[in-house]
Amino acid sequence: MAQRILIWFRNDLRLHDHEPLTQALRAGGQVIPVYCFDPRQFGTTSFGFPKTGAFRAKFLLEAVADLRHSLRSLGSDLVIRKGHPETLIPDLVKELNISAVYFHQEATSEEISVERSLKQRLQDMGTRVQPFWGASLYHIDDLPFELSHLPEVFTQFRKSVEKQSSVNPTFPVPTKLLGLPPVDCGDLPAFDELGLETPKTDPRAVLQFEGGESAGKVRLAEYFWKRDCLRRYKHTRNGLLGADYSSKFSPWLALGCLSPRYIFEEVKAYEDQRISNQSTYWLVFELLWRDYFRFVCVKHGDRVFYPSGLRQLDIRWKQDGDRFEQWQLGETGIPFVDANMRELMLTGFMSNRGRQNVASFLTKNLGIDWRMGAEWFESKLIDYDVCSNYGNWNYTAGVGNDSRGFRYFNIPKQANDYDPKGDYVKHWIPALSEVSGKKIHEPWKLTSDEQQRDGVRIGVDYPNPIVDLWKSVKHNEAVYNAALEKAGS
Repeated sequence: MAQRILIWFRNDLRLHDHEPLTQALRAGGQVIPVYCFDPRQFGTTSFGFPKTGAFRAKFLLEAVADLRHSLRSLGSDLVIRKGHPETLIPDLVKELNISAVYFHQEATSEEISVERSLKQRLQDMGTRVQPFWGASLYHIDDLPFELSHLPEVFTQFRKSVEKQSSVNPTFPVPTKLLGLPPVDCGDLPAFDELGLETPKTDPRAVLQFEGGESAGKVRLAEYFWKRDCLRRYKHTRNGLLGADYSSKFSPWLALGCLSPRYIFEEVKAYEDQRISNQSTYWLVFELLWRDYFRFVCVKHGDRVFYPSGLRQLDIRWKQDGDRFEQWQLGETGIPFVDANMRELMLTGFMSNRGRQNVASFLTKNLGIDWRMGAEWFESKLIDYDVCSNYGNWNYTAGVGNDSRGFRYFNIPKQANDYDPKGDYVKHWIPALSEVSGKKIHEPWKLTSDEQQRDGVRIGVDYPNPIVDLWKSVKHNEAVYNAALEKAGS
């Protein structure tokens, strides 16, 4: 009888480019695919937000359902359990006489802690454990330096990797699997079992995201091949409205429904068959940023979660609950910030340009603890990825390893550059829908007559700004520089 190898699926919900699955089949094993809904992922963050919000939970449930469907089409199935993997998987090992457990490694403390606990229990049982690395474009073992020498500046990392490393080919999709032994495969949990309500669909969303490898491949085919959008990616990626200003691959990447190496191979095919230009390179460039944040987390460990960040700057961050709530709800009185925050609240998504601006406003204008923003993004974003999220927040707050002093976004300029007619603001803030001209981004400057003309009462229908943009920046710059001076002393 073939040895039984349990494949623990985590943030790798796909059959393509899946090394644990491929190696199990090469070993002649009978594959037992397992996914665990860990209740710790549906608890609350340290600031009290739902750790996994409804939009991301919906995407996850769809992704797990799609994986189960794909496995069934190959003659197998997915065993679904609810509970702690380090307890449930050893139970399955005993029940099904499993000889080995394969899985993809993660990069940050909570996930690593679970891995270690599981590994210890399985080793105590005499069960072989085989972890694999598979979340990045470049394999961690193929970097041109020891991880302890990972450059602290992204550009140095990028140039070194592009010059000295290569991307491995993807692993093939299996064509057939052995059926499972007698076992209760379990059911997908309902939203209420996860402590959540089914999210409402907002028709204004850029895209109705559907979880799963199948939907991810469809999205890639549409964006690259059917709509031919890749050739324009670098020029449209800072857009705000519509499905195709950017690839929108990030939700599928976050759960591993799409492998970065699969996307890379499709880019190379596109370059061979259509065009090779700055846009095709830039999509790979963004995958490199994703790699970098993951490797930074492996190198620096928990420091990415500390208030002082990777630079260990002792900044006096505020934890102002009232102002933070105004930021959360999109009621700061700064339309470009509020429109982005309302999109996030109502859809679980926000553009990269929006994320940079709202994070800058929270940290550089309000001076609020960046970890509160990071945890809110963790709760709300469909495409939440722990390494990219915390890496980006470190960077924006000025405490990241590649940060360059007190840098902030000039939000009125950003709004005029990327939403010159106010179409995005009007899309998400109906109270401002009749405002015309540049005052759409500074409605507090509307005269009484203009407010009457445009059907909006500033301070009633839409709030006045909660801070002066320029004075608040100067104040928080002084706070930041004081921490910088202290760190250098």
